[in-house]
Amino acid sequence: MKRIALAVATTAVALMSVNGLAYAQTKGGIIDVATIGEPPTLDPMASTADLVGIVTQHMFETLYTFDAKWGATPLLAAALPEISADGLTVTIPLRTGIKFHDDSVMTSADVVASLERWIKIATRGKQAAEVITAIAATDEATVTITLSKPYAPLLALLSLNNAAAIIIPAANAAQDPLTSFIGTGPYKLQERVPDQYIQLVRFDGYQSLGGEIDGYGGARKQYLDEIRFVPVPDPNTRIGAAMAGEYDYVDQLPVESMQQITDGATEPVVLAPFGWPVFMMNTKEGLNSDIRIRKAIQAALAPEDMMLAAFGSEDFFSIDAAWYPDSFSWHSEVGTEAYKPLGDTEAAKALLAEAGYDGSKPLRILTSRQYEFHYKMALVAQAYLEAAGFKVQMDVVEWATLTTNRADPALWDIYITHSPFLPEPSLMGIMSDTSPGWWATDAKHAAVEAFNAESDPAKRAELFVEVQKVIYDEVPGFKVGNFNALAAQNPALDGVTPAPWPYFWNAYLTE
Repeated sequence: MKRIALAVATTAVALMSVNGLAYAQTKGGIIDVATIGEPPTLDPMASTADLVGIVTQHMFETLYTFDAKWGATPLLAAALPEISADGLTVTIPLRTGIKFHDDSVMTSADVVASLERWIKIATRGKQAAEVITAIAATDEATVTITLSKPYAPLLALLSLNNAAAIIIPAANAAQDPLTSFIGTGPYKLQERVPDQYIQLVRFDGYQSLGGEIDGYGGARKQYLDEIRFVPVPDPNTRIGAAMAGEYDYVDQLPVESMQQITDGATEPVVLAPFGWPVFMMNTKEGLNSDIRIRKAIQAALAPEDMMLAAFGSEDFFSIDAAWYPDSFSWHSEVGTEAYKPLGDTEAAKALLAEAGYDGSKPLRILTSRQYEFHYKMALVAQAYLEAAGFKVQMDVVEWATLTTNRADPALWDIYITHSPFLPEPSLMGIMSDTSPGWWATDAKHAAVEAFNAESDPAKRAELFVEVQKVIYDEVPGFKVGNFNALAAQNPALDGVTPAPWPYFWNAYLTE
């Protein structure tokens, strides 16, 4: 029987413990990982793309990461931070003797330079920059961050692997774009041949944490000699490659290929629930700078038909307006009355008439076929939007191009993306004023700032209700529903934990 790695949890994905047999394995082996395309950059500060984070998390590390229960846990930090009674001083002790890939030793000067780069370049760093007044080295093994007001999301922002607060040598921190890909991770960059492969090799100077494996945290074992990430943009090609066993891991397969994968040479890996697709609105300029247009889109879209077209079977999706499912403390139904599973064409027409839209200017939807479910949702959305009176222009590009173009507000009105359910709502791009979409209003700031200033978990859950209400009131994005994700894995590859951003330290080949 084929084994199916099925992670179903009360949180987004349960990051399971790895089989203890891994510790008996010897070093060696090369694996090939098929990805959805070529990453636009190898600088994880500069991108929120999951693809960038998946590759670069093997090369670069952050001060903290997430454990198996989605709690923050130390990685390059020696312990969780000490926070002053007033919440304004965050003191971070550092691990000592940590080497970069160039064999230099990490000090607090590197950490300070890296974090200063992060708050200038990364969208999530810019979020934190709004409350950070100083980043300083107390001594060679301690960094202090001073805040203008308490900021509960800081630790989670420092833990995430995209728009990531990676630690790099201070000498490289002035680079923008980054050209020296020197980190502290278990693997280092050997070669990148664009559109062919990214070759990572074991960093023999790596110093793993001790103890047990714990989600993205804990021990990181380097059993593999090399990890090669190979871009395979066409989803049908990925399906065929998975069925034939051409790769050791194939990411982001269309869920309707489940039976094909089960019958093929690799094993299906299902993550349930994985996350949510979202139509992000350009609130900065163009058609969607008018809230009436955004509300017309909200009324016109039919999420049930969009999800059915994208995923085929209700085994792989659910229609859910809440931004978090009911397994999360963040779950609320407040504000969701505007979410109509089958849309409301007449209401959309009325809103367009109110906005004075005459159909002469196209609504530009930016999407990619590398995530085939994005494209399928876009086609259904186009039909419903045109029925409501919109003229729709579909701009279908490579994913790397999409991640570049979405940074320019002159190029799009809607772009389609998705996210796993993140442990901290402030990690969502929509919460940042500088994330593509550029949603920045007084109502948003009031709700988000109150949420971010509160440290008590129960009170924060109550305050997130107000955040969700403002999202539905102002429509900076349209959450379509919840979905599961499908990947495929070589039966001989063991030690891989099902995770939203798959990682291959701790992995090994049994044959």
